[in-house]
Amino acid sequence: MTHSHPVHVGNNAPVGVFDSGLGGLYLLREIRKRAPSERLLYLSDHARCPYGPRPLAEVRAFATQITHWLLAEGAKIIAIACNTASAAALHQLREAFPDTPFIGMEPAVKPAVAKTNTGTVGVLATEATFQGELFSSLLERFAGDATVLTQACPGLVELVEQDEQDSAHARTLLHRYIHPLLEHGADTLVLGCTHYSFLKRQMKEVAGPGVTIIDPAPAVADQVTRVLTEQGLARGATDDTAPPIMVCTNDYTQAGRLSNQAHLLLGEHVQARVVELT
Repeated sequence: MTHSHPVHVGNNAPVGVFDSGLGGLYLLREIRKRAPSERLLYLSDHARCPYGPRPLAEVRAFATQITHWLLAEGAKIIAIACNTASAAALHQLREAFPDTPFIGMEPAVKPAVAKTNTGTVGVLATEATFQGELFSSLLERFAGDATVLTQACPGLVELVEQDEQDSAHARTLLHRYIHPLLEHGADTLVLGCTHYSFLKRQMKEVAGPGVTIIDPAPAVADQVTRVLTEQGLARGATDDTAPPIMVCTNDYTQAGRLSNQAHLLLGEHVQARVVELT
């Protein structure tokens, strides 16, 4: 089934961004850097986080529901700031909502293969991301002669959501997930989940100075701004830049955490509110 855009959108309409939780804030920050005048609308699906352990069909249903909500709020473009949701739903959303541009997150296999000196790349992601056709397609297109190792990382998303990135448990998990990749010769690690951006410093400490860690958020933000310009949707430079609109699908405690993290990353005072998706 295809859906027409329910709201007439113009250049002043917001850029919609969603994730299962806090991870997409790094992409939001990169979009803000590149397009400071754009209105931003961020939905954090805290109520159903994490997406990684869930069946792809269930995540696809969540992404479709969120898309309906963002479009009803007037979003002119939607960035899926979640690798699992991109793997589960990007293709289907583009088919179902042909009038709306969608930008998805995907593990940065291509730049990692170009960067590696050992010919071995490690990808850290959720199990669901590896199960999707999107990842298989990336390997077919870009792996070439390189060896691409995959490592599912259960528990990391929950650590980020609970603000426990510096805990002993976090370090234990990072050693467990990263060291086998290094032992097999990986010198380049790809962050295949937006939540892992919150763990970059800890990952660098565990991996050591000879390992490159690639975060795809800057490249995806470049793609968002490129599509806005190509499709004539970009908002012109203006002085009335508004703070991002932040919403989450959980209680007010989580809304407070979302507000705080957004303030830390963006340097803007925002007040997240709670919404119920129907």
